[in-house]
Amino acid sequence: SFFVRAGELDCDISLIISNHPDLKHIADSFNVPFEVFKITKDTKEEQEAKELDMMVNEYKIDLVILARYMQIISDNFCKTFNHRVINIHHSFLPAFIGGKPYHRAHERGVKLIGATAHYATANLDEGPIIEQDITRISHRDEVSELLRKGRILEKNVLAQAVKVHVEDRVIVYNNKCVVFGD
Repeated sequence: SFFVRAGELDCDISLIISNHPDLKHIADSFNVPFEVFKITKDTKEEQEAKELDMMVNEYKIDLVILARYMQIISDNFCKTFNHRVINIHHSFLPAFIGGKPYHRAHERGVKLIGATAHYATANLDEGPIIEQDITRISHRDEVSELLRKGRILEKNVLAQAVKVHVEDRVIVYNNKCVVFGD
């Protein structure tokens, strides 16, 4: 990724797994292996077992990032990578659950948008929060501007969460993260 190439993240990106091939060209541009596991309700358990086997046994993955991975991971996945799966999403939860949260936030006239990075747990989107940030928006901002600002926030929040994790500056205690400074 840009942050790794720029020297801002001291880690290797070993593998990208997706449930669709749409962004393979990005992985290719960084020379990162890209694997597609098509997941349906009927194949979810089997496909996730294959993913886990590949990550643990073939690639020896230390940290999993869920970015635009629109699947709920299993309890087994969370246990295999306990406090080693980082999820990133907008901070509209629980107010705007589901699709098109920025559109609904715009309709409601929200004044702040944000992003949250947290460790994934068996309880969807309730894991210990590693990093968050917000930005102010105004009534003049169209949905496209909310989406643009949201993407920037999500990238920066995710990069910071990964940075503090790989630098071993996070302690999880009572479903909270204590994050130590530089």
